[in-house]
Amino acid sequence: MNGAVRPVAVVTGASSGIGAELARQLARDGYDLVLSARTIAPMEALAAELETYGASSSVIPADLSRPGAAAKLANEIETRGLAVDVLINNAGLGAVGRFDEIDPGRVSEMLQVNVVALTELTRLLLPAMIARGRGKVMLVASTAGFQPGPRMAVYFATKAYVLSLGEALAYELRRTGVTVTTLCPGATATNFFKTAGARDIAAQPMMSAEAVARAGYRAMTTGRRVVITGMLNNILAIGARLAPHSLTLPAAAALMSRR
Repeated sequence: MNGAVRPVAVVTGASSGIGAELARQLARDGYDLVLSARTIAPMEALAAELETYGASSSVIPADLSRPGAAAKLANEIETRGLAVDVLINNAGLGAVGRFDEIDPGRVSEMLQVNVVALTELTRLLLPAMIARGRGKVMLVASTAGFQPGPRMAVYFATKAYVLSLGEALAYELRRTGVTVTTLCPGATATNFFKTAGARDIAAQPMMSAEAVARAGYRAMTTGRRVVITGMLNNILAIGARLAPHSLTLPAAAALMSRR
């Protein structure tokens, strides 16, 4: 992209993993960035790195597990006079365990980050894109969104919500100039599983965050509605949708029990 004014992309969960890799993809493609996550230092380091691509980055810390955080983030973006061309809702939380044994606070945080904040931030930033007749939104879901997930019941359910929301919004906005892409990675080499308490799963072979981000970014730039990263993940996700739950529930429970 050429010209004096660079377009602006917002990335949540930008401190590491898929979010940081998507920020790199955007910077290389000519975007300035709004980086948002809870931890400031990694984002500042990333912002310095992105300068090598000519990108200017605004670091706006936000804890999206807190009610009202998405609105505060949107308000700060508006206060800085930034017109958002791309919104990437990447922030997400998980937890492994039987539903009644998981800390209630963690359940609330998952719902707040994965569902409420994602929905609110999209709702707040989308109208300006529609008014300009252009823009791109990416919602980061998961292959977990294609089936119920015992021992990660809330996480799987939130990702099913994200997938459903993304597909519906893509259809609603199909004549507005704004596209919505839902990215569905499988197991990815990030800190997610360790943070969620699934250390044995974290030791399994996984796709790199860079490969996931690259596939997601290509899909977003071409306006695809849904992208599942990796051939095996595509097979598993489609199989999970078509197979009876009498088969998929025990399989998911067995996988999540390996912790």
